[in-house]
Parts: sequence; C-alpha cells; structure tokens
Amino acid sequence: MEALIRSLDLKPPRISPFSLDPSRPISSQISFCRFSSSGRRGSRKWRVVSAASELGSESARQRLVGSVGKWVVGFAAAATALSSVCFDSPAFAESLTVAFPVSRTPEVNTVQRTLIEAWGLIRETFVDPTFNHQDWDLKLQQTMVEMFPLKSGDAAYKKVSAMLSTLGDPFTRIINPKEYQSFRIGSDGNLQGVGLFINIEPTTGHLIVLSMIDGSPAARAGIHEGDELVEINGERLDGVDSETAAQKLRGRVGTIVTVKVHDVKDMSNSSIREVKIPREYIKLSPVSSAIIPHRTQDGQLSKTGYVKLLAFSQTAASDMESTIHQMESQGVQSYILDLRNNPGGLVKAGLEVAQIWLDGDETLVNTIDRDGNMLPINMIDGHAITHDPLVVLVNEGSASASEILAGALHDNGRATLVGHKTFGKGKIQSVTELHDGSALFITVAKYLSPARHEIDQVGIVPDIQCTADALNSPREVIGKDRSSRIPLEADSCIMIAEHELDIQQSKGTAS
Repeated sequence: MEALIRSLDLKPPRISPFSLDPSRPISSQISFCRFSSSGRRGSRKWRVVSAASELGSESARQRLVGSVGKWVVGFAAAATALSSVCFDSPAFAESLTVAFPVSRTPEVNTVQRTLIEAWGLIRETFVDPTFNHQDWDLKLQQTMVEMFPLKSGDAAYKKVSAMLSTLGDPFTRIINPKEYQSFRIGSDGNLQGVGLFINIEPTTGHLIVLSMIDGSPAARAGIHEGDELVEINGERLDGVDSETAAQKLRGRVGTIVTVKVHDVKDMSNSSIREVKIPREYIKLSPVSSAIIPHRTQDGQLSKTGYVKLLAFSQTAASDMESTIHQMESQGVQSYILDLRNNPGGLVKAGLEVAQIWLDGDETLVNTIDRDGNMLPINMIDGHAITHDPLVVLVNEGSASASEILAGALHDNGRATLVGHKTFGKGKIQSVTELHDGSALFITVAKYLSPARHEIDQVGIVPDIQCTADALNSPREVIGKDRSSRIPLEADSCIMIAEHELDIQQSKGTAS
C-alpha cells in the first residue's frame, strides 16, 4: 500500500493558521508540547519533547474560552492545563502553533496526541479537500476541547471516531491498538475467530456478511451471505465499523460468541435470529485450487485450472504464483479465477496478482486524487506466467481490490467476466500506524478501471451473467478444494465459464 501511495504523488495543501490570536497572552507559565516527524509520508512517528503546565489564572482561562469560540461556554471552569502543538514536519507547507487544553488523564492525553496526528494526516491526504464542506481546523479545536474532561482512553477514541465520521466517508476511520493488532493478524493469514468476512454496506451503513470461510464455525452455524449483523454478545452494532465488529467476533479458541443476524431477504421481524458460534483457529489461506478435466467440443480431453482467491492478504500474490506454476506443470490449458465473495484487502496485493496474468506496461487502474487529477498505475515490463485463456468469476460480494483486479484483467483484454455485478467500492485507503499503536485508515483516492469505467457505487457488470445454482452434472474434480457449499462440478457459473473457455480455445485465442 505504501508503494501505491507514493505513486499517487499526493501534494499536501498549504496549511493556514488557526483562528486563535497568538499575540494574546494566555498564561505566564506556558511550556510547549512539540511533535516532531520523520517526514516520510505514511510512516510518521511522533514524540513528546516537553509537557504542559498549569494555567495561571481564571482570567487566562476566560481568554482561552474566548479564543476558541462561543460554543465552549462553561469550559473555563474545567480547563486546568494547556499545551501548544507545533507541526515541524517537512510534509506540511508551513509551521503552525496552536494552544489547546491538555488532559491530566494519561490515557486521554495519549489519545489527544493521536488526534493531532490523525487530523494532520487527514488534512494532508484525504480525497475530499473540502473535508465534507466543513472547517477542518475548527473541527480539531472542538474535538480537543470535548475530549479534555474525559476520563478514559476508550471515550477519547470515540471522540476521534466522531470527528472522522463528519467527513461523510465510512471508510476513513481509526482503530485502537488492540484492534489494529487483530487487523494485522488477519492480513498475515491467521486468527482465532469464527470465519466471517464482513463489510459496511455504504448506502445503509449496516454490517453485511460478504462470505464465510468454507467449513468455518460461522458456516456450520448457518450464517448466510448477505445477512446483516445486528448484535454481538448483546451489543448493538449501530455505527460500529467492520474492524471493530471483527474484533468483537474474534477471541480465545473454545469460547462462544453470540450474534444476532437479520436475513435481509426476509423483512419480517421473525427473520432476526440469535446464533451461538464457537471460536476456533482460522487459517486464512487466500488461495484454494482444483483441476477440472473435461471434454472439449471436438472431443479432446482438456484440463481447466480452478483458482479461488478468498482475500488479498500479504501472501495472496506469492500463493497464487506458486499455484499457477504447479498447474502449468500438470498440463492445465485454461483457467477460472474465482473472485466471488472476495471482499478485498490490500490493494497492493491486488495489483501484484494482476501482474501474474498480464504482460508489458499495461494500465492496472486509474486513480483520481483530491485535486481531480487522473493518475494511471502501470506495470513496468510485466511478464505473465501463462497466456492460457482465462475467465474471472465475480458477484455482488466482490469488492475493492477484487474489482481492481477484475477491471484490470477485463479492460486489458485478458479475461472474460462471468457472474453478477460487483459490490461497487471504488475508493482506495492508506493505512498508517500512529504513535500509540492505533491505525488510521484514510480514503486517499478514487479509482476507475483501465478503460476509465466508474466503479464506486456502480460496480462492474460482467460480460456474461449467471447464478451459482446447483446443476445435476457430476464430474471429476482433481485438487484440494472439495468442501465448497456448491461443489465445483455442480456450479452453473463454472459450467458457463468452461463453455466460454472452450469457445476461446476453439478460436485459437489466448486472451
């Protein structure tokens, strides 16, 4: 992801001073809290050089209240500390010093520093330079003062989240250090949990089940794709982001998590059901595969390599490359890449997977930065592992990096798309670890397919539509993927894909 952000060449806006009057003395005993940065965008680390001191008098407190605006009526009686924050990072256009009240509660004080860091990164890179048509400087002032009287770090994090929610983008969010560790574990490929992939449905804000890992506790408990998560262990999920919900689902192996789910296809109240799911070790192997032998139209025996990509984790590209090499050595002549119900993951992994199938300097995706500039991301001297015919399966659960990959392969003439219209998430996030171990997800760009087709809230329409209905056509399957809910030999989308591959082979085309 870091490499992707560098390629966007996002330029920070010129930062204007706050509305506070720096010439007005607030206290004769002010010391400073200075934050210094390494200046490398995407990996900024901050340190505190000195601490804040007492406000000297009631009149000084009153002046502070007046300087931050009339909306903080009554704050003077509570304000007992003050700090000045100075951004001296070369990533910012000019230095800035602003006075804020600093909490005496250590956990809250830590989150206040996190707030400053998050605010600066948003100001530098968020895709909407109007910040949802609001004064982002004033928003920092308001949030810092609201955070001052709090007594816990959790409450302070909620204030940061509330500030980010005003941007109007559900994908720009912060997760605390514990949640971020769980997120990293999931991206690395191992966790203790129930085996669900969930995401926020952007139009409703509801948490939707995109897919389950085959054989996982959630799959065995009867959770279905498209179900809405309503509660976890008695806690309502209104306004809860997907990472926070995923953290609540995870836990020590052998424990039970109780969820309430709503079948969105059934609008009656009775469709909300309670399910108890045991937690187990979940191996997030991103690639599963099989070889499907079949007879072509001219009666020849052919082998089709079936590759299902579950998520774009750190090992997705290397695992797929290894799988394709193995299949090539076994005489596979065509491929089906299954991206159905793949919710995405690391965009960098999606671009790496695309390069397994493409040659040359093809455009993989077009990004649009905060200034509206179109920036293509191209391969450099790409060499595909195979040029055999390829069909890609997609559906409404194919999101984000899945849509980038599907668009790259389709628009460059490498693959035919079969299935249903995709999810429609056309935004790219950067992920930055902050000084306290939390992580900030920022939408830094929108993307279009290589042919400049809009994806966000639109999705990708496949060339051939199908439904994964079971068909009575048993066939032999060679490989390690025998546990699908609909077996490969009975999946109508795979049948259609094989027919399309036969047509390509009969024409002598290696797309």
